[in-house]
Amino acid sequence: MHQSLIVVENVHCASVSESVVFLVVSSPSLNTGVSVLKPLAARRRSGVRVQGREMKRLTWFALAFTLIATGFAAKTPYQAVLQHSRIRGRSHGPNVCAMQNIQGSDKKYFTNCKQWYHRKICGKPTVVTYECCPGYEKVTGEKGCPAALPLVNIYKTLGVIGATTTKMYSERANLQEEIEGPGSFTFFAPSNEAWAALPTEILDALVSNVNIELLNALHYHMINKRLTSDDLKHGASFPSMYQDLNVHIQHYSNGVVTVNCARLVKTDQHATNGIVHVVDRVITAITNNVNSLIDTDDDLDTLRTAVAAAGLTSLLENEGSYTIFAPTNEAFEKIPPETLTRILGDPLALKDLLNYHILKSLHCSESIVAGTPMETLQGTVLEVGCDGEEMTINGKAIVTQRDKLGTNGVIHYINELLIPDSAKTLMELAEGSVVTTASKLFKDAGLTDHLIGSEAVTLLAPLNDAFKDKSLAMTPDMKKLLRNHILKERFSSKNLYHGQELETLGGVKLRVFVFRNSLCIENACIAADDKNGRFANMFIINKLLTPPMGTVMDLLKADDRFSTLVGIIQRAGLTELLNKKGTYTFFAPTNAAFSAMPPADLSKLMRNPKELANLLKYHIGEEFLVSGAVTSHTRVTPLTGDKLELGTRNTTVYVNRVPVVEADLMATNGVVHAVDVIVKPLPPKIVSDQAEGSTIRRTSAVWAGSQVMKNDELFQKVLRSHSSRKMSRVQ
Repeated sequence: MHQSLIVVENVHCASVSESVVFLVVSSPSLNTGVSVLKPLAARRRSGVRVQGREMKRLTWFALAFTLIATGFAAKTPYQAVLQHSRIRGRSHGPNVCAMQNIQGSDKKYFTNCKQWYHRKICGKPTVVTYECCPGYEKVTGEKGCPAALPLVNIYKTLGVIGATTTKMYSERANLQEEIEGPGSFTFFAPSNEAWAALPTEILDALVSNVNIELLNALHYHMINKRLTSDDLKHGASFPSMYQDLNVHIQHYSNGVVTVNCARLVKTDQHATNGIVHVVDRVITAITNNVNSLIDTDDDLDTLRTAVAAAGLTSLLENEGSYTIFAPTNEAFEKIPPETLTRILGDPLALKDLLNYHILKSLHCSESIVAGTPMETLQGTVLEVGCDGEEMTINGKAIVTQRDKLGTNGVIHYINELLIPDSAKTLMELAEGSVVTTASKLFKDAGLTDHLIGSEAVTLLAPLNDAFKDKSLAMTPDMKKLLRNHILKERFSSKNLYHGQELETLGGVKLRVFVFRNSLCIENACIAADDKNGRFANMFIINKLLTPPMGTVMDLLKADDRFSTLVGIIQRAGLTELLNKKGTYTFFAPTNAAFSAMPPADLSKLMRNPKELANLLKYHIGEEFLVSGAVTSHTRVTPLTGDKLELGTRNTTVYVNRVPVVEADLMATNGVVHAVDVIVKPLPPKIVSDQAEGSTIRRTSAVWAGSQVMKNDELFQKVLRSHSSRKMSRVQ
């Protein structure tokens, strides 16, 4: 058989890169690739030069072969992590695997890329150890693990791989003869630590009746055929050798494999009459579905009643593969009575509540090595993770009992009720979130009835940061403003469109503005995903909303800071423009901006209405733009002149490097942003495009900064220096 050795450098795995050597063996399935390689080799032997294009093609074929070889070598997630562990351990010799051991525990894992990079499992630091890969052992005086383990029967294999307690109990239960004799078995052998972790009363019951109880327990760990890790597919069930009761396999994408939620810690230990997989706990027979488990547990009385009321009993009795985070009686007692009574009396809310506790797939606790979002039957996700030995839900260690397995799922007990947004009132959505200040103000304003009832409204709730440096006194104006933060209909932000008008409880029409990266209602932009409650929705917005009050001209006249500007607008003949319908953005100079101008320049300007109009039009953008829509390189086209360049720094908006002192003064035909400096065009910068050999004229704040630097006295001294002159001559 022809063999080719292909070396591929820099095979990337997550955040680390590897140099991997693959041996490619020709076979009927790989003839196409080999046929391409052979002619190139023949041409080399005949002295024909291989062109660069053909060499590039060879490289691509080598990479393709590598990917194919990798795909065949890593048939399952477990095999993938095993392969990665082999790569990590290869510098220590043949057949050495890198393992990650959680500090302070005996838990070890074959490492995947992410775990290796972070050096953490379940949030805890790990120590990397190097051990013989499954099926190999060390030889005195030689590097690594060059020798394959001797192939002996299952009974002897138990001793070779360190499952000595299982070996001892097999002898006591008269199982030795069976696992030494002919057959083809799979034995899920509990580790020594697994036996030691059994409650004393259970272990005593087993060993006091070795001929029946212990033998039955061991037979439940056995399957009457050989199953490698490749055969242990996710969701598979196999009849055990104890009354054909099934054992349940889960093979997770992170490489963890479990049998009845016990993790396989030593896998694929081959024997002459079968195969042994060491597991981290003693497993017990499963005969009941998850609904029966809930029915027979006094700690789940309230949950049982709720399941029946929501009509979910049949679901939990049917075939499936669910994970149930079962709230105990204590969890229900922690909820305010009025909230619990409301939910229990509302079939839709109750069903959503319970479905929020049920995942669509089965997840044993041992499968969790990091936080992962998992979809619930309710349609949203829970962040299921771990913190050391603790299993966490949405970052909280509320799981009190794990891995109670049924025929159609697994139950984890929790001591806090998980209430989804879809079962909450508006007030409940707001409390305990990033809008608690607004929540209190709505209460103080007498708007509670709109937030706790079944009214179909939409709440526009400003972030807590929106109230910094603002008076929270409940004045008539504040009450009126807060009423305009409640829309009369229930909306979804995904259905809002540019130019749409939304009516508030206060009778005001608010406009919707859709920008490239922002969705805004008047001056306030939506800062987070919608919160969809039982009857109403909540939009979290970045600031207090300001309804428009008159035209741009009306707004300027009402503000003493713009008294000079108002006179100049009238002198320039722009009053009609700023009163008519439109979507203007006006960077409006305050009195301070005009006072800063040299008196002679201002006097000259005032004598020339046309030049005055051009100056003002350079401050007026053709399109509507609020501060929340400004990004680092936003441009606005003014009514005259070149584009205005906008950016933000520390929440302040800048226009042509001039800071906006107050943004988002809303008008019916536009928005006003106050500036204390007259906005001028940025100076141009001439740059040479070396690639094209041409000169390009560009205008930007960056080039303007360079221009200012050239006028600096220190910069001129550098240009006059000896080294600078010498450098210029060399160039």
